Amino acid sequence: MEIQVQEQMTRMRTDSPNWVVNATVLWEHRRALLRTAVVAVSISVPIVFAIPKEYEATARIMPPESSSGGAAVLAALAGRGSTEFGGLGGLAASLLGMRTTGPLFVDLLRSASVGDDIIQRFQLQQVYHKRYRADAAKKLAHRTAIVEDKKSGVISITVRDSDPRRARDMVQTYLDGLNLLVNRTNTSSARQERVFIEQRLAGAERDLEQAQKNLSNFSSTHSTIDLKEQTRATVDAAAKLQAQLIVEQSELDSLKQIYGDQNVRVRSAQARIAELNSQLNTISGSSAPLDDTDGNTAPDDRAALNRIGAEYPPLRQLPRLAVPYADFYREVRVQEAVYELLTQQYELARIQEAKDVPVVRVIDSPGIPEKKSFPPRAIFIILLAGFIVFTRAAYILARDRWIQVDPLDSRKRLLERIVSDLRQLKRVPEYKR
Repeated sequence: MEIQVQEQMTRMRTDSPNWVVNATVLWEHRRALLRTAVVAVSISVPIVFAIPKEYEATARIMPPESSSGGAAVLAALAGRGSTEFGGLGGLAASLLGMRTTGPLFVDLLRSASVGDDIIQRFQLQQVYHKRYRADAAKKLAHRTAIVEDKKSGVISITVRDSDPRRARDMVQTYLDGLNLLVNRTNTSSARQERVFIEQRLAGAERDLEQAQKNLSNFSSTHSTIDLKEQTRATVDAAAKLQAQLIVEQSELDSLKQIYGDQNVRVRSAQARIAELNSQLNTISGSSAPLDDTDGNTAPDDRAALNRIGAEYPPLRQLPRLAVPYADFYREVRVQEAVYELLTQQYELARIQEAKDVPVVRVIDSPGIPEKKSFPPRAIFIILLAGFIVFTRAAYILARDRWIQVDPLDSRKRLLERIVSDLRQLKRVPEYKR
């Protein structure tokens, strides 16, 4: 009976296609394959459930857009250049110094500065069980996906980690590090202009303080507050004294004709005339040059100023005081104008710098993931069990093919001899020392 079955199998192998023969062999061993499938599932389930869970936290950001309308048009032209204009848009953007910030932001996110900050903050060397920081950085890069959408320019940052909260915090640290790095590495022309104006403004402030101090010292030394008004008041006072002196002199002449020189009224008039002359001399002052070394007036004028309370400078010194006073006053006004202009330019430069700094605009903030992203346990169980069953089926087919080989075949005999020799080598006892 067995001989007939073997003959039927031999005829079927010669007459039927190869897949029919393989299916027939597997069907004959269906019980063994079923047992293998049950065992494979029972083994796969604990293995798959032993794989740790991983969670994904994602954030989406949008790079800054160009503020000018012409730049926006050229950006649109650059986007259509590869299809309609044969790269003309990209050439125009390159000629005008335009550059897309999307690839720049991706490179900044992948930079070592941001990665080292994350490794140090979350102690990823201990979390990843890595001895060296470089290995932890590679593991972090493997668990991080930074992808830019070529059409919209939106950048997605995804981090996989076994702790959902840590995954969320790591994505947020990526965003914070990007903001810090962008602000630190910003080298726009507006920033350079702001730094220059800031330095120039500090120098102008020192110059203004020095000019005001010089004018203040000069005014305090020579009692020059407002030379125009002081000159007018001094001239008016001198004119009044001169008029009174003329009146008193006429009255004295009249009294001398009537009375003698020793008369009380004559002597009183002479005293009044002497006082008027003294006041007139005090107001007029001397024509001696000013002492430029210490900034003081001449000795006679100093005494005169002390007598009148130093309210007005002497009349004869006003022309000499006008020139240095005008120089000091003009210097103060010039420095005030420069300081005011630089202050306005500094504020404008700060505003322009704030406009030029790229701002990371977050579309979707990272949240705590609720569902695991890895592993897909059902798929893993099916794949692992299927692989075991497939391996068992391949073994069954290979063994069946080996049985069908002619025993007198030289290849079969060679393989059997090699296997026999290997088994004998295992049985040879080790030499004792």
